[in-house]
Amino acid sequence: MESMPPSRILIKLDFLKPFEAYNFAEFTLEPQGGATNVTWAMYGPQPFMAKVMSVFCMMDRMVGPQFETGLANMKAIAEK
Repeated sequence: MESMPPSRILIKLDFLKPFEAYNFAEFTLEPQGGATNVTWAMYGPQPFMAKVMSVFCMMDRMVGPQFETGLANMKAIAEK
């Protein structure tokens, strides 16, 4: 959706399951010595079912592992 080299990337995420939702993920890149620290945040409107689910489980637990895997893959590629 948007990028501000070399510090920010914004992407759109469309979820279909377990419920339909349309969100944004923001990756922030910060130089740290000879490396780059990458962090991510996800935000967007919460449909009713997402609000109900957030009472019983945390979104970080649902999508966090996938983002962590993606960040690890990005790190491996960047370090080649």
